[in-house]
Amino acid sequence: MLFHSSLRKELSRSFGATLVVLVTIVMTMMLIRTLGLASKGSVNPSEVFLVMAYTVLGYMPTILSLSLFIAIVGTLSRMYRDSEMVIWFSSGRGLVDFVQPLFRFAWPVLALIAIMALLGWPWANSQTIGMRAQYERRSDIERVTPGEFRESAGRIRVFFIDKDTPDGATATNVFIWAIERGLQITTSARSGRIENVGEHRYLMLSNGQRVERPLLPTATSGLKISEFETYGTRAGGNDSFTTDSTPARAKPTLQLLREPGDANRGELAWRIGMLLAAINFVLLALTVSSVNPRVGRSGNLLFALFAFVVYYNMLNLGQSWISSGRYGMGSFMLLLHGGVLLIGVAWLVLRNNNWGRRRRTERVIAGGLPSQPNTIDPTT
Repeated sequence: MLFHSSLRKELSRSFGATLVVLVTIVMTMMLIRTLGLASKGSVNPSEVFLVMAYTVLGYMPTILSLSLFIAIVGTLSRMYRDSEMVIWFSSGRGLVDFVQPLFRFAWPVLALIAIMALLGWPWANSQTIGMRAQYERRSDIERVTPGEFRESAGRIRVFFIDKDTPDGATATNVFIWAIERGLQITTSARSGRIENVGEHRYLMLSNGQRVERPLLPTATSGLKISEFETYGTRAGGNDSFTTDSTPARAKPTLQLLREPGDANRGELAWRIGMLLAAINFVLLALTVSSVNPRVGRSGNLLFALFAFVVYYNMLNLGQSWISSGRYGMGSFMLLLHGGVLLIGVAWLVLRNNNWGRRRRTERVIAGGLPSQPNTIDPTT
């Protein structure tokens, strides 16, 4: 049908262009953020682009929802400005008739949003958290770059080495500054190597000096200097990993269903809410896209973006409320998503009825008044 095909074709072009722009913007922002984390030592510099890709993949439900919303609002607003909507309305099409072609276009996007929210979001978060945790669990000597001061995993020690071997297990001219048991400890050695003792890794220092100084000036113990030929210290890095500390955003959806808790319910409400919000955005886009050609062209678009921001923030706020036990999952979702759905449907019906009365008025005006009999005598 010409009506459906022309609308879906323009929606496809608008959606594709909007998606490319939003993905580019998000990728740029995530690249800057990931580079900042890498400079602080929280992310492996060699995995910056991989972490960025996983992060962008996790944000895809939001990106797809916003792209779909902007595409529908932009396309229908353009049809209003170019008086194409008047032509469709004059041909007997009401505003409700746009619901079917819009959802026929949007259903693949809605399905992709559901997959990304229920499966892609937790998988991407688990991959990112796993890489960061693995990088944090590496040994202290592996954190150090020759010629640079670096902190340990617990942020209680500072390391410096002059040179290291290609395997990263041996270093020369080692300097360690640490705070332990209320003492400021400075250790220096000519060389150091990593050795495995049981389940832990130790840094074995050779030919060095150790200086212990109390942090508080009122401490009874004084300065203590000792020299050693061999000295061992915990190198950090714990290979053990427990899934109990896994945040809710990284847990699979089935695990959230099997483990009912406030935090898991809040996360589950957010994931399901992304799909429900995307459905409501289609109806809201249809109602807020009407524009007066004589008024500014960007007014309705700004209002649409404001509505998206408010709805999305309420979704995140609801996740926080459910996680803290302030509201129940079902009651909040019914109040938020059900309320927005009722508002969208009522607004759509109201606009559709207004256009119906306008079309009837236009037909009466076009038909004119009934013809009156000619009472003038043509012979006069």
